[in-house]
Amino acid sequence: MRKIVFPLLIAALIGLDQLVKAWTVANIELDTVRDFIPGFMSLAYLRNYGAAYSMLQNQQWFFTIVTIVVMAGLVWYFIKHIKGSLFTLFSLSLIMAGGLGNFIDRVRLGYVVDMFHLDFISFPVFNVADMCLTVGVGCLFICIMKEENDGSKS
Repeated sequence: MRKIVFPLLIAALIGLDQLVKAWTVANIELDTVRDFIPGFMSLAYLRNYGAAYSMLQNQQWFFTIVTIVVMAGLVWYFIKHIKGSLFTLFSLSLIMAGGLGNFIDRVRLGYVVDMFHLDFISFPVFNVADMCLTVGVGCLFICIMKEENDGSKS
């Protein structure tokens, strides 16, 4: 069951990411911002040629190599631990979906489409793949801390 559910989750999240990006490109003019949830979030259409916070602009080969290496490691770890913790598998699925969602943009377009702007805080514009990566890494951190804590008790 796990061998089917988590790959389907990854595919669904990548699909959602790509659909939201396609909608954004079709409905919002480049470099503009639209109200979405007043006082909370706006929708924008920005092209990000770098990584988080627009670091490492125009380093597509670097991102390609890093993504391939990291994805290979994640897939290996995922397969090795397929019978492990559901929370760990969920975390890895989010990370893989986020990484692949942005990787698709980089390969296909040469940049990543970002669209969500938080109005109540100064924060970079982000997308669904970024949310998957952030939540996935946070969850994986919790998994690792729990394993460390459990290991120290035994």
